[in-house]
Amino acid sequence: MPLSTETEIKIKVSSIENFIEKLRGHNPRLVAERHFEDNHLLDFPDKTLKDAGCIVRIRHAGKRSFLTYKGPPKVEGIFKTREELETKLEDGGTALRILEKLGMRVWFRYQKYRREYEVDGVTVAVDETPIGNYVEIEGSEKCIFDFAGKMGIEESKFLRQSYYSLYLEECRFKGKKPGDMILDQP
Repeated sequence: MPLSTETEIKIKVSSIENFIEKLRGHNPRLVAERHFEDNHLLDFPDKTLKDAGCIVRIRHAGKRSFLTYKGPPKVEGIFKTREELETKLEDGGTALRILEKLGMRVWFRYQKYRREYEVDGVTVAVDETPIGNYVEIEGSEKCIFDFAGKMGIEESKFLRQSYYSLYLEECRFKGKKPGDMILDQP
């Protein structure tokens, strides 16, 4: 099996509507309509995975579920680049319980609304999270640079952080005790 590598950046956006309007000028293909995602990051009690910079995640995305493994990100560079393995699950809730029976525990849960597009060799995920609006751009380094340039996104706006890291920064800034990053339910 060939190594699957994820290369991405995030950017913070003040207005999703303005970003999507600008994106439409580049004729993106809609991959996924706006949908709710509930993500569970798992690890063993001794934090083996977290300490190594790895992630095991169960993602419930609309009516679909996925199991994902992400290896430690490369330390250098402006992009977050890491090994990623992902598979669709028949039943994400049962898979979560299986992993818990094997000794893993959910150590962080985060939610968001996401819509996804493909354009110019990149996947663009537009996320509404409890800590603000973000866009993830995934593809080759060249395609990310090219697309960012077309959209007028400066390299200084590229973020490598995970949602967990961004959430911790937000909690520190607000003097709030970290927990899970959960959306307010209507």
